[in-house]
Amino acid sequence: MKIDEVSIILPKPSNERIEWFEKTYRIELPMEYKEFLRNFNGSKPITNILKSNGREYVVERFLCLLDKPKENETYGWYDLTSVLTQLDCRLIDDEDLIGMNVIPIATLFAGDFICLDYRKNVNPCVVVWNHEDSGDFEPFTEKVADNINQFFNMLS
Repeated sequence: MKIDEVSIILPKPSNERIEWFEKTYRIELPMEYKEFLRNFNGSKPITNILKSNGREYVVERFLCLLDKPKENETYGWYDLTSVLTQLDCRLIDDEDLIGMNVIPIATLFAGDFICLDYRKNVNPCVVVWNHEDSGDFEPFTEKVADNINQFFNMLS
């Protein structure tokens, strides 16, 4: 996968910020994704076409992790915590869940997201979350990769 180096959102997240995110949402991000955040926070991929299940998706931008997203008028909308707050109960299927089990990591054309899906395993698969077909406590997802590395390798 190639990244538009100019598009990386600074500052890059610290280890403490990533740990805070994991603790807050009660998940453990894959090590490869944490490394990706540390190096390519919020970047736009140059190789941005994902082909899966007979469909083609355009990955517009990876989400970022900022210390103060509300203060960043330009990129705050792409912050992981901001997106989770906006989508909230449309990403979980258990209203009693504390934390999150579907974590968006990239925006797709037309309002959908690439997500890490923890609902069946602590090692998340990668899914496309469809905003039109998802309702409160009814996230509609389609699996595209078994893990984050497989997803990264699928982009062309």
